[in-house]
Amino acid sequence: MARKLILLKPNYKKQHENYIMENNTVKIFDTTLRDGEQAPGCSMTVREKLRISKALSDLNVDIIEAGFPAASPGDFNAVKTIADENRGPIICGLARCHSEDIEKAYKAIKGADNHRIHVFVATSAIHREYKLKMAKEEIIKSAVNSIAHARELVEDIEFSPEDASRTELSFLAEVVEAAIEAGASTVNIPDTVGYTVPSEFKKLFEYLKKNVKGIDDITLSVHCHDDLGMSVANSLTAARSGARQIECTINGIGERAGNCSLEEVVMAIKTRSEFFNLKTNIKTNRLYPTARLVAGITGMNIPRNKAIVGENAFSHEAGIHQHGMLQHSSTYEIMRPDDVGISQSNLVLGKHSGRHAFRERVTDLGFDIDEFETNRAFNEFKKLADLKKDMYDGDIEAIIMNVDSSSSGPWVLKSMQVTSGTEQSASAKITLIDENAKEKTVKSNASGPIEAAFKALETATNIQLTLKKFDLHSATTGDDAQGEVIITTEFEGRSYRGHGVSVDIVEAGSRAYLEVINRILRRQRSGVKSTSKKKIKKSANII
Repeated sequence: MARKLILLKPNYKKQHENYIMENNTVKIFDTTLRDGEQAPGCSMTVREKLRISKALSDLNVDIIEAGFPAASPGDFNAVKTIADENRGPIICGLARCHSEDIEKAYKAIKGADNHRIHVFVATSAIHREYKLKMAKEEIIKSAVNSIAHARELVEDIEFSPEDASRTELSFLAEVVEAAIEAGASTVNIPDTVGYTVPSEFKKLFEYLKKNVKGIDDITLSVHCHDDLGMSVANSLTAARSGARQIECTINGIGERAGNCSLEEVVMAIKTRSEFFNLKTNIKTNRLYPTARLVAGITGMNIPRNKAIVGENAFSHEAGIHQHGMLQHSSTYEIMRPDDVGISQSNLVLGKHSGRHAFRERVTDLGFDIDEFETNRAFNEFKKLADLKKDMYDGDIEAIIMNVDSSSSGPWVLKSMQVTSGTEQSASAKITLIDENAKEKTVKSNASGPIEAAFKALETATNIQLTLKKFDLHSATTGDDAQGEVIITTEFEGRSYRGHGVSVDIVEAGSRAYLEVINRILRRQRSGVKSTSKKKIKKSANII
């Protein structure tokens, strides 16, 4: 089959060659907003995606894969909004090898200063036979035509042969070479189902480097899933074997068991720099705040023993470890907490602290919020300081995570009174204030205090939710620690998530429940119908 070689434009080619010359720098391609969102329960609003994209920009990732524009109007709008507002990293949109997908991806990302279209098609025998029902020649033709189409719209094209790790090496090499000839400047090698192992993956990259013409003129990328717990190891192996882009997500979230964890792979490269002889552009002191932000927005709590950003990552319980740490931290710590943005201070501010001191502490913790959010957070901080004996960094973090200017109204919780006992049913009395400053008080009884509070909220607002999940997490230590509640609910076939913080867990849960109700009411007012989750993502196994 004859294939036409498409040359890169001179200015872009020069930039690309200069980057390749710096061959010890690994680009970090973050796909939290695309692959990460595909994890069950991790769907996000446009505003939430904007907050994360801003955090990723501050983290200094090289590329943000903002979404899959053809998946739904909502996805298209989110990608376009991020592209129009972000002026830092390359903004990338995913597309299947369909002309409609490519056109939508371009329309969504074109507002960014730097943009990329990422096209993919499955190549493994099992996908060819059971999913695509296409012959090898048809797949190559589809890839080449799609890359050529995308090259007519943008200069920066990435191509992925889906399920590459289970594709015959000879055919994989043929597809990759065809993609390079067609104009792809980045070729990604996905371990789509987390099947490969490091030594096997090493041989795959060595084979491609040896057998694919033009492979040294493009950026090789890797995208690994964690089904067997080897996504980070496989990604690092690929980097040692010539890959100069790693695709990953914050906290490793993603489909099934998740993706390669950004914080883990970045800190592995930094901590073992003498072994890997590689570097990234990531500002590692932004890792922890970004991880906390993503966890709060998605409702995917960070496990205590999570590497790099888990609560136990820099904790030492054993006496012999504590003794060593007192002598020198390097005895049992290969990284410093502040390297990843974890504060080691104990007590922080108090109820007499001023706004300026609060703002400085928020900045020191790695959070970047606007003036409106700062004022709201400071007011919440002062209220909390009147209730708690001791204030910690974790308290401030919990407040920041719960501050979102989009969560205001139409209802605001003014007061609540809950009673319960072992030999009586629970009751809740809740007073809400609407946007016209009118109060509404409702009483409700139930078997437990949280159920009673939720029923009262439903009666007051006339919104009936189905509670699917209730997660409670302590923000700090002590009897007066704040409780962070994340709830997952369903309304008219659509999943909604709410977040609430308080020293009273019933109040925290009620605030989370009311946040969901307010979101539904605002959605109804805007004329947007509640619909089920995007069907395209259910029908397609993506990268």
